[in-house]
Amino acid sequence: MTETTLNPKDLNIPALPAWKVVLELIRFRTWLWIVDFVSVALVRFCWQVGPALIMKAFFDYLTGEAQLTFGIWTIVAFLVALVFGRLLSTYGFYYADVPIFADMGTLLRKNLLTHILKRPGASQLPDSAGEAISRFKNDVQELPLFVILVNDVMVGIAIIFYSIYLMAQISPSVTLMALIPLVIVGIIANIATKRIEHYRSASRQSAGKVTGFIGEFFGAVQAVKIATAEKNIINHFHGINDERRKLTVRDKLFDEVLRSLYRNTSTLSTGVILLLVAQSMRTGNFTLGDFSLFVYLLQSMGDLTTLGGELWARYKQMDVSVKRMYRLMENAPLDALVEHAKIDLDHELPEVTYPTKTASDRLNELVADHLTFHYPNSVNGIADISLKIKRGSLTVITGRIGSGKTTLLRTLLGLLPADSGEVRWNGQVITDAGNFFVPPRAAYTAQVPRLFSNSLRNNILLGMNKSDDEIYKSTKLAVMDRDLEILDDDLETMVGSRGVKLSGGQAQRTAAARMFIRDTELVVFDDLSSALDVETERQLWERIFESGNELTCLVVSHRRPLLRRADHIIVMKDGKVESEGALDELLEKSQEMRELWKLEEQ
Repeated sequence: MTETTLNPKDLNIPALPAWKVVLELIRFRTWLWIVDFVSVALVRFCWQVGPALIMKAFFDYLTGEAQLTFGIWTIVAFLVALVFGRLLSTYGFYYADVPIFADMGTLLRKNLLTHILKRPGASQLPDSAGEAISRFKNDVQELPLFVILVNDVMVGIAIIFYSIYLMAQISPSVTLMALIPLVIVGIIANIATKRIEHYRSASRQSAGKVTGFIGEFFGAVQAVKIATAEKNIINHFHGINDERRKLTVRDKLFDEVLRSLYRNTSTLSTGVILLLVAQSMRTGNFTLGDFSLFVYLLQSMGDLTTLGGELWARYKQMDVSVKRMYRLMENAPLDALVEHAKIDLDHELPEVTYPTKTASDRLNELVADHLTFHYPNSVNGIADISLKIKRGSLTVITGRIGSGKTTLLRTLLGLLPADSGEVRWNGQVITDAGNFFVPPRAAYTAQVPRLFSNSLRNNILLGMNKSDDEIYKSTKLAVMDRDLEILDDDLETMVGSRGVKLSGGQAQRTAAARMFIRDTELVVFDDLSSALDVETERQLWERIFESGNELTCLVVSHRRPLLRRADHIIVMKDGKVESEGALDELLEKSQEMRELWKLEEQ
């Protein structure tokens, strides 16, 4: 099978080294990390060093090789102390590890989401939505886990050195043999590095493809049914899911093979050492207590060298995760992923507040000068476009498919980043259009509106606190009032994924109601009437202009009734303004307008 995977080394995206990310996460919750470190040290001593010392003392006491100052009760006391030490360390893990996973994971997700939301609204994510979800889940989980594992390795290294010291006091030559597993594990881990990166990246990408396809499939149920493509869709799903299964099994199998090598290498070396110890015992250089100490410590060292090898493998996997997350935050600062922020998971969620309209939000005039935008690696876009919109006016942008109408709207509103030009609101230059053209100043409805699998009420409000009277007023303005009468549960009707239970016209008018209830100065429609019949569209515009709200409208449309109502028409062609003016004037001077008028008649 040919693998198509994204190698992080080929991304050419600036990113913090993985170790710096871990260091910043430790700084974010230093106290919890220290508690975890102390707990790890305590539990490691109670499991791996304390028992070895007690066993040596016990066997030396039984064989008469050494005397206990306080007798057998000394051993009992140490055993009880070890039990209490384990209990205390368990409490320490509960106190530290749960918040470490929760707080650090929340911080990473918060920073990821923050910088994704800073992208221009119409700018696509670098990868599919499914892969983005995978990074929020799987990749984020790698980092807090590694922060905790760092403590295990640090304590483990200290225990290894202390164990070497204890064993060297008995036999330096045999102790030297105990270092062999460390060297072997280090060599294996270094050889396996590239394979680890490759398999992990391929596995994560394939999982993202499956997740993204499921989401797209649920959102396109109607299209699939109309095309009777159910069987083909299912076969495709089986294909990408089978690829995910193979890559995931390969990733997991490689991890297990590495673990097996680590464990077996340590076990083999332990066997060799035990043979050497057995020969030394025959010569009388080893006591039974020394033997038990070696056996126990060597097993512990074998486990710790295994952990060290696994940590190195996990570090390489984490490096893949970090680069994948930085790719999702394209052009973000280097410290964006780990920027410290307040994380409070113990109290109620903060109340969402919506800005109220003030006198400064009033629109008198909107001007765009020489707006230019081109899509990356393409000549498509708009060039050198200027327009002026007066308060209470209706401005219509028209043109053929691909002429740049939607691109103009999105560039004006900051949903696409302009290459050049400026936008002025009442004479003031707008430096951040994406954050400026929001309610209560402006509202935008795309040609294909986004609805959520929720009630009609919640799709209109999107969290706002409005009365039913206000909702019904906005739905009436959007010519949705008669539809409410025939829907199953009025405003509580569940619209399904992406509004699948509504017709195209109902979905567009629901989006229009969502826009009207926000009571903005400027409303922007991108071909809102594309799914409306002529009569419904006529009622829509009559209600808008008779509402008395003095709405300023910027609309993409090709419909004759709206063109007749327009105060100003902008004709687009090949990404530029071909001509502009009133309808009668354009029908006289613009060949493009005359052809569009004939096309609409046909």
